[in-house]
Order: sequence, then structure tokens, then C-alpha cells
Amino acid sequence: MAHTPDETKDRHHQHSMVLVPIDTAGVEIQRMLPVFGDYDAPHGHGEVHFNNVRVPLDSFIGGAGQGFEIAQGRLGPGRIHHCMRCIGAAEKALELMIDRGMSRTAFGKEILKLGGNLERVADARVAIDQARLLTLYAAYKMDTLGNMAALTEISAIKVVAPSVLEKVVDMAIQLHGGAGVSRDTPLTGFFAQARSLRLADGPDEVHKGMIAKLELAKRGYFGRHKK
Repeated sequence: MAHTPDETKDRHHQHSMVLVPIDTAGVEIQRMLPVFGDYDAPHGHGEVHFNNVRVPLDSFIGGAGQGFEIAQGRLGPGRIHHCMRCIGAAEKALELMIDRGMSRTAFGKEILKLGGNLERVADARVAIDQARLLTLYAAYKMDTLGNMAALTEISAIKVVAPSVLEKVVDMAIQLHGGAGVSRDTPLTGFFAQARSLRLADGPDEVHKGMIAKLELAKRGYFGRHKK
């Protein structure tokens, strides 16, 4: 995505998507940036320098000035997909937590029945289902009313689903003990996924700000004053 200034257009039409083949002269991959060592899909995030790179005009995707529109068009559905993956990962983490807790004993009992672990299982189930229903509702509004009508719900699920996954995985790791922070299970990968998604496609704070702004707008407030 590149800045393509045009004084005749508004700020939302000042950026463009440009397709640049990796072997183009001037493209230099400085280094790869792994994420937690467990969430490097497919090979980590690269620090890429573009040194006087030149590409033909037909490298524009969708035309000059359409970058913001293209990005926004994929962010809504993309966030739905992120949240779906979070819910699936949380379900797997809960399964692992239960299986681990019922297969290990301490003080003559399965460890799942000690120290409030049963309550944690219940908390996980409630949280996962809440996230699932909110995600389904956001998808329903997008399908029936369009992305713009589902802005609150899209931001809400982007806040909720990664946080739920982070919470459930943390409980599962704790119950696994040392094995939970090893690579014997997928839990460390799930945790990296959850924590990364609280930043990717907009950090929690941005989405909460959007939700609050939309709620104030319902009451006619713009900034500090009521319209």
C-alpha cells in the first residue's frame, strides 16, 4: 500500500494498492521478524525496503487511489475469519484442558477437580459461546445489511474473540503445568495467535474507540457537544 497524493481527492483516496513482484529491482528483504517464535505464518513478518523500485502502471490493484477502499473491503470479512479461528482454537484449548485435568491426579483426585478448575471449565465454555454468538451476529448483519451497518459488531468481535482465546489458553496452560509452555501441545501457538490478534487489524483500543464513537453518535453526540 503506497501513498499516491492527489490534491483533487479526499484523504481516503490518497493511497493505492500496488502489486510488486519480489524479484523486482530495488526490493530488499532486510530481515524476517518471527512472532513469539510460534506464530510466524508463513515465515514471520519481513522488514522490506523498497529502494527506487519502479513498476508499470498496470501494477495498481483496482486503480490509483483505491487502496483505502480495498483495505476496508477486506478488513470486515477478514476480522470475521480471525474470530472464527480464535473460537476454534479456544475450543481445542478447552478440550486439551479437560483431557489433561482428567488424566492427571494429585492428592487422590483428578487435578481438574482441584483448585477451582471445574469453575474454570465452566467459565471457558460460557466465554467461548458468547464470542461465537457475537461473531455469528456480526456475520449475519454483514450478510443482510452490509459492512457499514455492522461496524459496531465487527469491532466488538475483534475485541472479544482474541481476548477470549487468550483467557482460555492461559487457563489451559496453567493446568498443563510445565508441559503447557513447551511445544508438546499447540497451546503456546494459540497464545501467540491470541496476543498477536489483539494488535493485528487494529489494536483493542482502536476498536473500543470506534464502538464508543458509534454509541455516542446514536445519541447525537459528536465530540463534546450534542448536535
